[in-house]
Amino acid sequence: MKQLLINPMLNKEFKLRFRSFKAFIGMLCYLIAVGIVVIGFIYMQTRFSNTGYFRPEESRVMFMILSFLQLALVLFITPGLTGGVISGEREKQTLSMLLTTEQSSMSIILSKLVSSVSYLLLLVISSLPLYSFVFLFGGVSPSDLLTVFGYSLFLVFTFGSIGVFYSTVIRKTIVSMVTTYATVLFLVGGTLFLFMLSMAIGNGPYQNQTTPVPYLIAMFNPAIVIMGHFEPMAIDEIYSRSGITFPLWISFLIIYSILAVISLSLSIMKLRPSMKVKSTNKG
Repeated sequence: MKQLLINPMLNKEFKLRFRSFKAFIGMLCYLIAVGIVVIGFIYMQTRFSNTGYFRPEESRVMFMILSFLQLALVLFITPGLTGGVISGEREKQTLSMLLTTEQSSMSIILSKLVSSVSYLLLLVISSLPLYSFVFLFGGVSPSDLLTVFGYSLFLVFTFGSIGVFYSTVIRKTIVSMVTTYATVLFLVGGTLFLFMLSMAIGNGPYQNQTTPVPYLIAMFNPAIVIMGHFEPMAIDEIYSRSGITFPLWISFLIIYSILAVISLSLSIMKLRPSMKVKSTNKG
């Protein structure tokens, strides 16, 4: 494991990504934007509410808003960070040189994944102090915070694995990025549309019948799963419609873990396809 993650290539990637002053400017802008959302929400609630103070129920709403903003950040930035890590090396004609080093295919893929998502992980972790505003007013437990951040980190590596896979099998960086964004868009927007359609059909003449379709669609959607953490009654409706009582978040973790493992495995296999063919012919 030490050889896989701690190597000269990974150190070089970290230096290239964090040496630039733009990286810290981007982090500053993100924290300012989130801070404006937090302060603005508190001001609106205390200024225009009849009570004149910030209630714990409103604090939980603010926590939900921050969580979905963080989810949007992960979904929007991860494909752009990982969609060109391998294809970019190929376009710069440095991939062949990289493959001649002593680094294994697994080491190269994992190093590229870790280095590409490291900046996004830094953004997510740097927003932790802003969540202290939520704890000042109550309504949210530390377990809720750990759940949301663990969920975000899990999605970063899952969608990052998908981006690395497309970057490995597709030669053009722009095409691999577009494909990664399209996949993420389908997993979020496409499945949400199909889920709403299945629930609408269930409200029609077939409302007394159970079907597993809403559950099977919902377990692919990260927004529905995180919403179920805040509003358990919404998930209960899915359970009653589908007749499936197995926890939705566990199904989500299983499916996305398999998706990440398959993406990384295929990336490792496809990184040196030509070399495998040559070695086979010589034998």
